[in-house]
Amino acid sequence: MGLGRKLDVPVSDLSLVRDMWEVRVKTHRQKQKKEQERMEQSALPKINQQWQYRIYCKTLKTEELNLLHRYLERSALTGVQVNTGKYCGILLIILLCICSCCCCCCCLSEAEQQDQNDPEESKLIFQLDGDQWTDFPRELQWMTYLREWHVSGTKISRLPEYLALFTQLTVLEIPKNTIAELPAEIGKLTGLRELNVSYNRLSKVPPELGNCENLKRLELTGNHNLSDLPFELSSLKQLVHLDVAENRFMTIPICALRMSGLQLLDLSNNGLTDLPQDMDRLEQLVTLFLHKNNLSYLPHCLGKISTLKMIVVNGDALTCCPTTLCRNPDIKFIRLCDRASAEKTEEEKKKEKNKRKRWREEEEEVKKDSREKEFIEAYISSLKDRDTVPDSTTKVSISCLL
Repeated sequence: MGLGRKLDVPVSDLSLVRDMWEVRVKTHRQKQKKEQERMEQSALPKINQQWQYRIYCKTLKTEELNLLHRYLERSALTGVQVNTGKYCGILLIILLCICSCCCCCCCLSEAEQQDQNDPEESKLIFQLDGDQWTDFPRELQWMTYLREWHVSGTKISRLPEYLALFTQLTVLEIPKNTIAELPAEIGKLTGLRELNVSYNRLSKVPPELGNCENLKRLELTGNHNLSDLPFELSSLKQLVHLDVAENRFMTIPICALRMSGLQLLDLSNNGLTDLPQDMDRLEQLVTLFLHKNNLSYLPHCLGKISTLKMIVVNGDALTCCPTTLCRNPDIKFIRLCDRASAEKTEEEKKKEKNKRKRWREEEEEVKKDSREKEFIEAYISSLKDRDTVPDSTTKVSISCLL
């Protein structure tokens, strides 16, 4: 190599190389997202669903098949929703093919039966009850037009994989089952307005539930292993009713303080020891349940909530309370005192604690807690119409032998 010869050495800035690869990665992810959306919008799942439906129709008896054809012909003449009171009920019974003694049927609610003249207001409801059920009926996956699910008292432990197909679902009532987990697909039910998963076995709530921005009522009572809610639930701005009673919450979830439209908040029977000083962020709060916790005081910020009308606390442990709450004539301040618990010895308390721990693993605990909650709610609702309420109320346990 001669001394007078020049060499061209390529020089590049590392930041430029990094930017180039970031652009490539971003482009690749966009392609993957588009491919995923294309697969979701593909007609293959619908075609498969239609073929499964045809195969199932082959198993129907001649009389049932004639009823189905009559319904389809009538629907084709005047639209999809015609005389839903009779023919939709027949169709659902045919498709489910379940005996009436099994407590599984699809029917119209009482309000809808009174207003059958307006087909647009009619709602199709699926009901399932009984401990003989360990899974959802296979035929349910073809009824994506249903508006409400009411499933309770079964041994079903998980929701079906096809739940995301029910995009018209507005009410999902699944209390008193053995459901241990809510799938992430529940976030695709954007039309959902009411969700009740009380007295199941949940230990967490999926953050995807925050996508259900039309949700107005959320009930998570009595899951026992539930101790927190994801921050993503802060987007539920239309939520007016939140019930997380009988769980293991040590503090109020941060997302609950960001639900600006909340009107009722039930935190009873948890492990709360104090309340945050910014609870006045709940500017529309009307009813607050705090009984059966370990609260010794209430923050002054509660007195700044102008819409607050009722507070229920545990009178045994509470020692400090702002006068703006307990002496305000516009607020019904209710203390629930458990006289029996004050008279118990330490040994009896330990025995009861161990007993309750065992009950948490049994179904009887679910029945016991739900009955007690129903009784307290009925009593408190009776106080709403009174001009005055008692300063304290002693809770009494009553057993009836039938």
